[in-house]
Amino acid sequence: MVSRTRHLSHVPLIAQAERHGARTAVVDSQGSFTYNDLLDASSRVATALLAGREDLQEQRVAFLLTPGFAWVAVQRGIWRAGGVAVPLPLNSTRSELEYFIDDTQTSTLMFDAAAETQLAPIAEVRHIRALRYDQVLAGQAAELPDVASERRAMILYTSGTTNRPKGVVTTHANIAAQIMCLVEAWEWSADDRILLCLPLHHVHGIVNVVACALWSGATCEALPRFDASAVWERIAGSALTLFMAVPTIYVKLIAAWDAAPPARRAVLSQACAKLRLMVSGSAALPVSTLERWKEISGHTLLERYGMTEIGMALSNPFRGGRVPGSVGTPLPSVEVQLIGENGLPVAPGTPGEIEVRGPSVFAEYWAKPEATRDAFRDGWFRTGDTAVIENGVYRILGRTNIDILKTGGHKGSALEIEETLREHPAVAECAVVGVPDLEWGERVAAAVVLNDGGALDLPSLRAWAKEFLAAYKLPSRLLVLDALPRNAMGKVMKPAIKAMF
Repeated sequence: MVSRTRHLSHVPLIAQAERHGARTAVVDSQGSFTYNDLLDASSRVATALLAGREDLQEQRVAFLLTPGFAWVAVQRGIWRAGGVAVPLPLNSTRSELEYFIDDTQTSTLMFDAAAETQLAPIAEVRHIRALRYDQVLAGQAAELPDVASERRAMILYTSGTTNRPKGVVTTHANIAAQIMCLVEAWEWSADDRILLCLPLHHVHGIVNVVACALWSGATCEALPRFDASAVWERIAGSALTLFMAVPTIYVKLIAAWDAAPPARRAVLSQACAKLRLMVSGSAALPVSTLERWKEISGHTLLERYGMTEIGMALSNPFRGGRVPGSVGTPLPSVEVQLIGENGLPVAPGTPGEIEVRGPSVFAEYWAKPEATRDAFRDGWFRTGDTAVIENGVYRILGRTNIDILKTGGHKGSALEIEETLREHPAVAECAVVGVPDLEWGERVAAAVVLNDGGALDLPSLRAWAKEFLAAYKLPSRLLVLDALPRNAMGKVMKPAIKAMF
């Protein structure tokens, strides 16, 4: 017989919500909601999902809702019913949604009115139970099962920048560990207020923003989607204390600031200065963007390193000096090592693959035991990212198989070359890849987006770059694009760029 209780102290985020009661948890376009509201709504969601059963026993429930209170209530409701939450990406094609639903063998789909036309037909064809959030709320809450923290809680899909996305399974204990190390390192408190403008199908938005806020008794303001004007309005008109975003968002905020009248710029800059922390992650932050944002806001953006499988692993300090272009040192409870091609730890100053160990590391790739086995070495997760320790801090050199170029017997970092090329007066954005070559192994190939009125050809780029880069790092192929292909988190899709060459 399953133990049944109204309160789920074994699910850490639910236990935390019970402590915060009448404090404001979420603010969205529909209003302001307390932690008690969240507990009530999530219990109604859980009761509807159970439909008289005692426990979902880790059945997968996929859901698609506009970011806000309803999204959070559904995720918590799935957990309280003993299910595994599968957040679906907004703006996905039908085939993409079908892939996630089929891969996880979803038993129930939940959605709001905006997503009904997308998901209801998929549910009907597959004979999957479909529930609409507003209809679920009309029901009464019943007693709920007790769920152990070691059970599976969520499946998030990898970015798919290198291959077909894999489902990353985390337990309730994994998620709690990911949250607690950030709450400690970044000194979260119940007095904090953060703005959500990131998609809710990745760790950045789900854990770093929403979960850390709700763990701490803080308030999360949720925008339905990113909009530069709306973000600036919230920064200027709200009591925000933290802001977290990807580099492309900061680039767009800078452009919006530049376009504003001088008086408005002054107001926005003064508002930024009141925040205690601004963070950038999910993709490499160009030093030029960091420097420009500091000029505008007074903040040196805190750069950190993480991924779907591990949450966050490395971070610049909240207090103390931050090194531009670095991602700091290991977070609390996280162990990190750099391993060379011989399988042994490398000396300081020598590049190696990042391996991570600790309670925040994921449990498995969903239904892929071989991929799970191959991802670990002696209990350490092999990230596939290469880094180097310089002056005691980690600097990311890029994906081992994508950003580490092997040309003419030399190894070079695509990220380092990109950082240099961005300094060219004609270049707005760039991405560097290695193109297979019989003579050199790989040729350095650069895809660039030009500033308005800019012009660039390969000979002039090479002539300019040779003042800053070794000969083997100079691009030998050039492609001028209107925009770089990116995924939902702003990461450049380098396989797509490689295919263009």
